[in-house]
Amino acid sequence: MLKEKNKLIATLLAFAVIPMSGLATDIYLPSMPTMAIELQQPETKIQLTLTLFLISYGITQFFAGSVVDSFGRYRVTLVSLGLFMVSFLVTALTRDIMVIYAMRILQGVLAGFAIVSKRAFFVDVFEGEQRKHYLSVMTIVWSVGPIVAPFLGGYLQKLFGWQSNFYVLAGYSLVLLILELLFSGETLKVKKPFVINFVLKEYDMMFRTKDFFYGMLMCGISYAMVIFFNLCGAFIIEHKMGYSEVVAGYVSLILGLAWMSGGFLGKFLIEKDFLPKIRFANYTQLFLILFMIFCSFFLNNIYSLVAFAFVIHITAGFIFNNYFAYCIGRFPNSAGVAGGLTGGVSYIITSAVSYTIVALLRPTMQLEVAEGYLILALLGFVILSLTKFRKAHL
Repeated sequence: MLKEKNKLIATLLAFAVIPMSGLATDIYLPSMPTMAIELQQPETKIQLTLTLFLISYGITQFFAGSVVDSFGRYRVTLVSLGLFMVSFLVTALTRDIMVIYAMRILQGVLAGFAIVSKRAFFVDVFEGEQRKHYLSVMTIVWSVGPIVAPFLGGYLQKLFGWQSNFYVLAGYSLVLLILELLFSGETLKVKKPFVINFVLKEYDMMFRTKDFFYGMLMCGISYAMVIFFNLCGAFIIEHKMGYSEVVAGYVSLILGLAWMSGGFLGKFLIEKDFLPKIRFANYTQLFLILFMIFCSFFLNNIYSLVAFAFVIHITAGFIFNNYFAYCIGRFPNSAGVAGGLTGGVSYIITSAVSYTIVALLRPTMQLEVAEGYLILALLGFVILSLTKFRKAHL
């Protein structure tokens, strides 16, 4: 069990594990164009490495919550970090795209277990307003991964090649594993039986809770805006605009800061009425995207692309932060299942919707990026309209 004297450092370690999914998805974004060339694969097959990670990450969270509620958080985290290290090393050492696909699927599974465990950690250890505070901070800390990872990845790509991204992730996993062994511990006080009928009953109850269900959908749509740009942005910046991988890394850094800014704004306005502020963010988002479409006929350069994406990602981060914190705290007595289900549904929606839009539009310029954003914002508008008409209790 976690010792009281280690509570602070264990909390810091939990915050250190939370960005792992963002690090694993974003650190190699600037390397995608180079990977396509060196591995002699089309862009879509390299983009699929990201989508496979997100899908396996999402699916895993459906049952990861039940596993950590039944068998505890600590050992699951340790096993995940150990296998993370091995899988990242294999990814760096192979040139077989099918092996990379397999490792990315495994990494998504491991991320699902590790991060669901750490989400539940905050519900186990903290209560009341303190719990609400840490859950909101957690979503902000999670956004550190997408900010730092591509910025670091751009320089790693330029200096050492795409494989160095995965060597760094393997080293990070090893350090976390050692620190977890030294300072962390189990936080689950009462284990629930891992009975499939019991788990399905909890899932059924949660899916029938309308505010929770709509919240999961909105999380998926909001994060899809980020992944949509991640899938096509590096190719546009490097192949179409002619900039280097370092510039692509800086662009991802800037957009990561936008996502985090939306999270901070969500935390700052946490006491405001829920649905009115979400609707205002969605209307603002739609206006910005329509303005981006209009301006695309006159401006089409890296500065206008990044400027519009920046403000749009702020609104997406704001919506995601509010809904995600709400959903994972919605059922405190089943924190693992709630967190797993929220992450699972939202990431499956994110991966499926973002990859589909990229595959259909194949964006090569600012106007086509704006069209992808518009599709996602309209989906959010429809969900919020349903929420209003069905009077979900938010």
